[in-house]
Amino acid sequence: MMRRGMIFRIVRITRAMALQGALALMVALPLSAQRTHVLLVVGLSGAPQFKRSFEAAAQSARSAATNRWGVSDSSLIVLTEDSTRTALSSGRSTRENIAQAFLRLSSRVQPGDVLFVMLMGHGSGEGAQSKVNLPGPDATAAEYASWLAGFSKQHVVFVNAATGSGDFVPVLKAQNRVVVTATKTSNERNESMFLQYFAGALGMDAADADKDGRLSVFEVFRFARTEVGKVYTSSNRMQTEHALVSDSLLASRVAFGKTAASADPRIAGLIATRQALESEVASLRSKKATMTADAYNAELERLLLALAEKTKAIRAAGGGT
Repeated sequence: MMRRGMIFRIVRITRAMALQGALALMVALPLSAQRTHVLLVVGLSGAPQFKRSFEAAAQSARSAATNRWGVSDSSLIVLTEDSTRTALSSGRSTRENIAQAFLRLSSRVQPGDVLFVMLMGHGSGEGAQSKVNLPGPDATAAEYASWLAGFSKQHVVFVNAATGSGDFVPVLKAQNRVVVTATKTSNERNESMFLQYFAGALGMDAADADKDGRLSVFEVFRFARTEVGKVYTSSNRMQTEHALVSDSLLASRVAFGKTAASADPRIAGLIATRQALESEVASLRSKKATMTADAYNAELERLLLALAEKTKAIRAAGGGT
């Protein structure tokens, strides 16, 4: 009996070690089998130069979404301060229209998909009452948190690239959610350069650090933060903005763009199989609440080990990650 019990313990330990290895590999895997949905909100500019820079950033993000990420028109909403629709705008960036945009997207975003939200403008406030200036009443960080509550089965990337945005992180931080802010506190209210560099990097090959043809949120964040630092250093000024990311591991996994197809049919087949397994993992996680812990863990272990095997096979065949 003692011998049998020892064997069982060894088996459990071996399985646990294998699962940990699979989980380590999963950290590096992009969530490539998911659809992406985008909401861009441009707040009040207050001056012509800010209006030009905010709209240029929104146009950069919009172009990246349509041309690089493959986001469909029905999954892309751009709200600006203009009272009439323009070539860029889908409507005015009022609090009511933002709430309606989240409601509209909630009918399209499926479990496992990615929702990308980006705010641009002038920020202010403190804690849950932090905000970005809008036409009419401003929406608070607490209100954005309530609108995002309905997307618990998706991966949400929420970027507040406005000045004084840092207090959004503790209010919005949640499981399966990455929160990026241009500043570390609401007190950093000077004109921010993070917006232009982050928006530009969303469609920039130079930000693709691992050269896999896709841009992870963390790659974009790190590129923008580095470029901002260079500007302050080159001009010999004290840096007055410090960008934050709430979850660097998840930010490394959520990636945008179409995976480049391999010319090797064997590698292409392995990548397609891995993407199907990633989709199964996302689907399984959305069902966790309806399953017993043992059934969920057993199925998750099976899928993660299969993913690890496929990743090793892709690397062995010369397909990178």
